[in-house]
Amino acid sequence: MAYAIINGMKLLIDRSGRIVVPKRMRERLGFRPDSEIEAVEQPGGILLRPAQEKPSMVRVDGFWVHQGVAEPGANWDRVVEDVREERTQAVLNPGPEFPR
Repeated sequence: MAYAIINGMKLLIDRSGRIVVPKRMRERLGFRPDSEIEAVEQPGGILLRPAQEKPSMVRVDGFWVHQGVAEPGANWDRVVEDVREERTQAVLNPGPEFPR
């Protein structure tokens, strides 16, 4: 039933290029003032959906994986070398909780 109500609604683009979403649709989808909405171009149109914040780092099989966007000009060789050095130092010089 909800699909039929939302599917037939038309949106308006005003003179400033803003998309006006009807109140019933905003309420049903939980769009509030100052909500961030993501626009995804697809074959045949555009999908509008609430923007979802995702962590930039996730753990996969015991490894931390960056899934965000790298900073422009990032020196990944240096980053990997720094992480390796930190791990090496942690193994060679364990803290007081891991006495030799």
